[in-house]
Amino acid sequence: MENTKNNSHKNILGIESSCDDTSAAILSNGKIYSNVVASQKVHEEFGGVVPEWASRKHQQNIIPTVKYALNKANLKLNEIDAIACTQGPGLMGSLLVGHTFVKGLSMSLGVPFVNVNHLDAHVLAHFIDGEIPTLPFLCLLVSGGHTQIVLVKENYQMEILGKTIDDAAGEAFDKAGKMLGLSYPSGPVIDKLAQKGNLNAFEFNTPNVDKLDYSFSGLKTSILYFLQKEMKQNPNFINQHLNDLCASIQHTIVSYLLLKLKKAIIETGVKSIGIAGGVAANSSLRDSLLKLAEDTGAEAYIPKFEYCTDNAAMIAFAGKIKLEQKQFGTLTDVCYTRK
Repeated sequence: MENTKNNSHKNILGIESSCDDTSAAILSNGKIYSNVVASQKVHEEFGGVVPEWASRKHQQNIIPTVKYALNKANLKLNEIDAIACTQGPGLMGSLLVGHTFVKGLSMSLGVPFVNVNHLDAHVLAHFIDGEIPTLPFLCLLVSGGHTQIVLVKENYQMEILGKTIDDAAGEAFDKAGKMLGLSYPSGPVIDKLAQKGNLNAFEFNTPNVDKLDYSFSGLKTSILYFLQKEMKQNPNFINQHLNDLCASIQHTIVSYLLLKLKKAIIETGVKSIGIAGGVAANSSLRDSLLKLAEDTGAEAYIPKFEYCTDNAAMIAFAGKIKLEQKQFGTLTDVCYTRK
């Protein structure tokens, strides 16, 4: 859809609906003026996102969220010059709500839309505002569904140097939290409790995976078997050692993540590093990245908290880049669940 009433694409509307958060943002003249997120609390009691409910909630939330984003930016809908939306990866039902909405809105306004890869947008969140990383840039992308080491080259071209071969780090946090009886999502809860615990209290094994790839399924199994063994001897073991368990589990995951990132620094020689994705909000990971940068002589970049979780600001910014490259979307484009 290359028809556009304004080739400058001054005002860009971003839409994010890859999982359970509905988000809309306005990027105007390269600056974020609003970034609204409507979260879904309905999934907490089930210990994970229920896909059907997530898509239905997106249907309810998307129009009010867009209206709120426009109001915060002091814009009217007919002042939008282009739209950017998440095409994938994510939950198919959730993606379809946002993607279909954007196609229809694009047609009615007579403006172009662009498809954005959700993972690329997380990495590009570093370049929205604040201290901008120098290129080339190594980014450790850590979320509930993905774990990757990404090399960002000139013109924002990306190369995946390593990824998880099974589960993601964020999932490991949540599954460990479920074993400990914590609420969902468990990552932030573990982070809070870990601050009162001893990170060296317990040891958990991490797999030796080739190259720069990760694996977290074995770690989850290690935690499960350890807890089952200790609970047989002492049914109150978890309650009595909860802070130490959280600290040790978090330390294991963070150390494993940064072990491979350090290897990537050595192999590539890139000294501009950062983290992205929901787990990038973890305090231990943020502190450890700064320590790694100090030890390796690298420059560390950490995104704002609002750009770590799923948000439309990163979609709008990634869309801006695709608009500049004239990578317009079409009505025949489809969503995808995996990268």
